[in-house]
Parts: sequence; C-alpha cells; structure tokens
Amino acid sequence: MYTGTARTEFKMPTLHYPTGALSPIISQATIEYHYGKHLQTYINNLNRLVENTDFEGLTLREIVEQAPHGPLFNNAGQVLNHSLYFEQFTPSAPANNTPKGNLKEYISFDFGNFDTLKSKMEDAAASLFGSGWVWLAQEESGKLAVISCHNGDTPMRHRMTPLYGIDVWEHAYYLDYQNRRAEHVKKLWDIIDWEVIESRLQI
Repeated sequence: MYTGTARTEFKMPTLHYPTGALSPIISQATIEYHYGKHLQTYINNLNRLVENTDFEGLTLREIVEQAPHGPLFNNAGQVLNHSLYFEQFTPSAPANNTPKGNLKEYISFDFGNFDTLKSKMEDAAASLFGSGWVWLAQEESGKLAVISCHNGDTPMRHRMTPLYGIDVWEHAYYLDYQNRRAEHVKKLWDIIDWEVIESRLQI
C-alpha cells in the first residue's frame, strides 16, 4: 500500500503488472487512462495542495485522517483509494478465485459465506448514485462490513481499514463496459489477488 513519506513528494505507486495484463476484464486502454492519467492528476494535485501548508510533511494516511473536506482531502483520498485499487488485482488469479485462510474465516463469520458478501458488494455498487467507492472494510472491533463512500471518501476517514475496493467512478469502466457498471463489478472477482486483500486484514 502506498502511504507516502514525510517531507517527500508523493509519487505514483508502482503498477505490478503490464498495462494490458488484466484484459479483457480491464483493458489496456482503461489502465493507461485510469492509472496513467487520472491517478497521476490526483498525485499532481496533492503535491500542489500540500505545499506550504500545515499538511506538508505528513504521510498520506495522516492527510486523509486530518484534512478538512475539500480539494486536499478529495485528492488525498483518491490517491489512497487508487493505490489500494491497482494493487489488489492480478493477471494470474486461479479459475476458482475465492478467499482463503483467515480472510475466508472472517467473511464466513460476518457474512455467512462468500456468495453473500459478493451479493452485498454488487448491490451496493449498483445502487451507489453518482461517483464513489464500495469497500469491504474492517471496523476497529475486527468485524467486516460493506460500506459505500462518495467521491474521494475512504474507510480510513471513518476509522476503518480498507480491504477490497470497487471503483464506481465511470472512468474505471466506461471504455470497456459503457453504462454496464454491474457487469464490470461482477467480472472483477476473477482478477482479485486475495493474498493482497488478506495482508490488509487486522488480526
């Protein structure tokens, strides 16, 4: 996860797969546009907005937790969200791509089974009006929850740990799916790196 370094300019997170590797679920054109253009813009805006302010020198997480709602928070939140988002996918997911280990146990305890979690997240993504994110997140108590965040909001702002995020801003899917957001969301399950998601779990 990209968190920034005190007194260091925020930089683009590393993409751990070629831009075309997630195709056809996420095309090369979408990755180049979404990662290469949108995320770069959020990074540029964040560096400009923290300069010569009380937030200069803070980590990305500290800015997200402390900044007032407005341009600084929106861009910091989007940098955080997108860094987690691009890290969570893999082009080499197995055919039966499901959570394992501790994450599977947590999901079974809090949702009953993986299919119920999938339905809850798909329903939340389909019903979120406008732009934003749907997250599988972990509360401070350890309990897992599905939450919706508008625009650049993030679970960290609400004292929760983001585990798996669905980006429902149109730039995440429109080149590949046009207005078929629900279809895009369903296909994402096939490229999730569940080891990355489990590594975010607070046990």
